[in-house]
Amino acid sequence: MATTASASSPSSASGASGASGTSASPQLTRLLLTRYNLSKTGTVELDKDVTFQAQINPSEFSHSFGIRYDKTKSQGSPGVEPKFSAIDDERVNFSIVLDSTGVVPAVPGQPTDVKGQLAQLNKVVYEYIDLRTEPPYVRVLWGTLIFFGRLESLKTQYTLFKPGGDPLRAKVDMAFVGAMSKEEERRVTSRASTSDLTRTVTVKKNDSLGALCEQVYGDSSSFMKVARYNGLTDFRNIPPGRC
Repeated sequence: MATTASASSPSSASGASGASGTSASPQLTRLLLTRYNLSKTGTVELDKDVTFQAQINPSEFSHSFGIRYDKTKSQGSPGVEPKFSAIDDERVNFSIVLDSTGVVPAVPGQPTDVKGQLAQLNKVVYEYIDLRTEPPYVRVLWGTLIFFGRLESLKTQYTLFKPGGDPLRAKVDMAFVGAMSKEEERRVTSRASTSDLTRTVTVKKNDSLGALCEQVYGDSSSFMKVARYNGLTDFRNIPPGRC
């Protein structure tokens, strides 16, 4: 199961106009990619020296969430009720255009040619981090979108060239997958473990722990966890009346 939200910008170049006639700074409206690190405690530490700003904002982006369910069927079963398994990955997809024709103003502090812009983009989202030999963590920031993750795919399509073959314009499609920090993971795990799953049941004669778990939680396979929680050493022979 997955939910997807998409958003469109009324003007894809709204953040790259140079002088828009408003009090808002162009740097505050451009899509911004920033490399970040995770501390030993799992908190985010932005590396503001390794960033990339979009020259032209995306015309749209998609933001998707997913949930996984266990749909395993037993032999001969006509159907099965999906049981929650795990929260699936969060993803963001969008495209940006790089331009060196001079029609669109360049981003201050970034290369003006397409080749240089791609090199800067790769440094932020793709190049392996020294010593760790793994892709970097990246924060995607634009308007209401704040996303922490890692690059999943990057595709560049060149659409305009100089007579000598150097590219003047390129479209870059990017997909990012969410990366949960240890602190966020701890909070999610804590919420799951502290949710109200406690039930009180009076055991009757011939009751089995597996059948009781199926009755109460809808999952007979949880009998081992219930046995440990209740200090049961023999979950096959439970004395009647025990709660």
